[in-house]
Amino acid sequence: MRGSQAMSGQGPVCLEGMAALRTMICSLNVKRIYLALPIGESSKIEQMHIDLMDMNVDLIWVPDIYALNLLNHSVREVAGMPLIFLNESPLTSLRRGAVAKDVMDKLLSLVALVLLSPVMLMVSVAVKFSSPGPVFFKQDRHGFDGKVIKVWKFRSMKEHVEDGESVTQASRGDPRITNVGRFIRRTSIDELPQLINVLQGSMSLVGPRPHAVAHNQYYSEKINDYLARHRIKPGITGLAQVSGYRGETETLDKMQKRVEYDLEYINNWSLWLDVKVLIKTPFSLLSKDIY
Repeated sequence: MRGSQAMSGQGPVCLEGMAALRTMICSLNVKRIYLALPIGESSKIEQMHIDLMDMNVDLIWVPDIYALNLLNHSVREVAGMPLIFLNESPLTSLRRGAVAKDVMDKLLSLVALVLLSPVMLMVSVAVKFSSPGPVFFKQDRHGFDGKVIKVWKFRSMKEHVEDGESVTQASRGDPRITNVGRFIRRTSIDELPQLINVLQGSMSLVGPRPHAVAHNQYYSEKINDYLARHRIKPGITGLAQVSGYRGETETLDKMQKRVEYDLEYINNWSLWLDVKVLIKTPFSLLSKDIY
C-alpha cells in the first residue's frame, strides 16, 4: 500500500496494512484518498471503503481502464449511475456531429460528381477499351458496424478469378493491372466512383479505408483492435492515407500502423479533422507507394 507524504516533503512511501494508513490519515489530516487499483481488485476496493468509512475522508476510485484498448472512451452519468464507456462510435455520442458529417459528405460528393463528370466519362471510355470487362468493379467490403457493402471503383485490372475466397492485394508491377489501370490507380482516379457510395450513405468522404472481406478476416486474427475500425463509416480517404500509409500493406507492421491512424481518427473525430484530411489528400497522391 502506497501513501504520499507531500506535506512532510518526502516522496512516496510504502504503508504496511490498514492500521498504518489510518495513522497517516490522522497525522497528516488527509481529506481525500485515491484508489488506483485495477478492476480485478474490486474486493479490496470494497473492503477499504468499509474500513475507512469512519475516517471522514473522500474515497475516490481511479479504475485502471487504460490497460485496455479504448475507443472514444468517456465517463457519463445516467439516472444517477456513473457509466464508463470503453468503446463507442463518436457518431453515436455526437448526434449533431453525425448529421453534420452526413450533410457535408452528401453535398461535397454531389458537387464533386458534377464537376468531375467529364473526367469520369473519359475514364469510363478508356477503361472499356483497355481490356474486355465492365467499366466498374464492385467488391464486397466491410462498412459501418461491420456490415458488408458493395464498394465501387473503376476497373483497373484484367478480369481474373481468385483462388478460393482469397483476395490478392495489388503490388508493384502486378501483371493483372492494365496500362489505363496503372494510371488511374496512381492518381487514385479509380476511387472516384465511391462518391456514389457516399451519396448512398454506405461510405463517407473521410474515414478508415474499407478493406476486402478476406483481408479483414486475415488481419483481425493478427491485430487485436483491427475490427474497431468499423465503428465509423469507411472513407474514400483517411488520416492513415494522408499520413503516408496508402497503397499495399505488404507487411503486418504497415497494416498495424494504418490501424493506429484509423483509431486515432476515430478517437479524435471532428468536422475540422475531416476538412484537414480532405485538404491534405491531393498532396498525398504524390506518394510513390501508389500503383
